[in-house]
Amino acid sequence: MRIDILTLFPEMCENVLSVSVIGKARERGFVEMNCFQIRDYTLDRQKRVDDTPYGGGAGMLMQAQPIYDCFADVCEKAGTRPHLIYMSPQGKTLTQERIKELSQLNNIAILCGRYEGVDQRVLDEIVDEEISLGDYVITGGELPALILADGIARMLPGVLSSEEGYTGESYYNSLLEYPQYTKPAVWRGIEVPAVLSSGHHANIKKWQRERSLERTLERRPDLLEKADLDKNDKKFLESLKRCEN
Repeated sequence: MRIDILTLFPEMCENVLSVSVIGKARERGFVEMNCFQIRDYTLDRQKRVDDTPYGGGAGMLMQAQPIYDCFADVCEKAGTRPHLIYMSPQGKTLTQERIKELSQLNNIAILCGRYEGVDQRVLDEIVDEEISLGDYVITGGELPALILADGIARMLPGVLSSEEGYTGESYYNSLLEYPQYTKPAVWRGIEVPAVLSSGHHANIKKWQRERSLERTLERRPDLLEKADLDKNDKKFLESLKRCEN
């Protein structure tokens, strides 16, 4: 898979994408990631990529031309037109399900906005979808883009040591992850649940599933509407609800 990021701060993105799991995945060829400096494509002698908005208003807007030409170069270098995502608080909120869907594509490009936003004309012309991380605003699209790129990359074959690296995590199956523990077995007088060191795999799996259901009911009950629940799951949840009453 190839992921291209269009940004005014490629060094910032490279610093994050070159370390840890994603950095190793890039080195091993499981995913190709490239950062394009939008400023390199401006026609302005001073390398400006922004200007004042028509109609007035605070701040500056990123201009259409540098972004358009940057994306054209991305398309040429990729040998195809990538699916272009604009990170914006006005987009649809990112979900694990959407990350799974995007991980099935071969080419993705992510546009990072700055200042007060981007000229609407270039968004209408080249952007395929807008994605938000939530109902808040930060100074630029780089951090959201890095989160999206990380979330997609770790779903690719070979990036994690096994599928269990993500299939058991929160949101993957519309459930929150169960509590986890490591050594020592007793810390500040608190013991690890005995079932986890019992060696009985069926009981461990049952405990993990029930704790996952319990935590989801307590913290994010809305997720249960989309979760794939069997009759035992539903029976356990009903018992928890009776206890609450």
